Amino acid sequence: LWGGIPYFPMGSEDLDWAPHCLSPHQGLLAGVNITSPTALVRGTAGKAALLSVRYASASADKPVVKWQLKRDKPVTVVQSIGTEIIGNLRPDYRDRIRVLENGSLLISPLQLSDEGAYEVEVSITDDTFTGEKTINLTVDIPISKPQVLVASSTVLELSEFFTLNCSHENGTKPTYTWLKDGRPLSNDSRLLLSPDQKILTITRVLMADDDVYSCLVENPISHGRSIPVKITVYRRSSLYIILSTGGIFLLVTLVTVCACWKPSK
Repeated sequence: LWGGIPYFPMGSEDLDWAPHCLSPHQGLLAGVNITSPTALVRGTAGKAALLSVRYASASADKPVVKWQLKRDKPVTVVQSIGTEIIGNLRPDYRDRIRVLENGSLLISPLQLSDEGAYEVEVSITDDTFTGEKTINLTVDIPISKPQVLVASSTVLELSEFFTLNCSHENGTKPTYTWLKDGRPLSNDSRLLLSPDQKILTITRVLMADDDVYSCLVENPISHGRSIPVKITVYRRSSLYIILSTGGIFLLVTLVTVCACWKPSK
């Protein structure tokens, strides 16, 4: 184990894992064949990521391995002969990089700046062609539990509006989905979303808007869902009846109490 990820050294018997390349005296030009189980690795900041490759070659010599991070100007991450690193690593890669016997690159702990497309080149002295492979690495921070912030009262009269804000402290590349009673909100001309869909506004509320609302936040490595918030919608006439009934009840109660009360002698 290194950085929390197991690896398996590649021996001569592993050359059967991929087709052998023929040497020149066999009539064909030799080369290095590189394969990878995946072209995309999703990593978590602070943890380890393995950019896994395997190479096959007719030569028994140690390979020269070069990993580069593709930028406008490519950045050399590491060069090695076998697993032995050649030269000095850049300061931001020191103590975080290891080349495994099969040519794979192990990065631990990951930083957000590590995200990008990584190209590996494997060459062997006796081989004519250099093998190449590209693996894309994404690095993200997990989503923390979101909460719905209400910009106004949760008790609304018909035709009013309400605004909900989906808030969370941590998480990169978030995408937002608003849920009504646990189901994604359907399209409605009264429904307004901010460009990032983090803020929801519903205008001219209807009785059908009386429900519970929550938000779902996702990114490539995690997701979080808020506790539902209840929005109550009422008609003015209903409120008037409620207040009138309550007022009459209170008045009757006061009259009864006054009628029954006798001053002590």
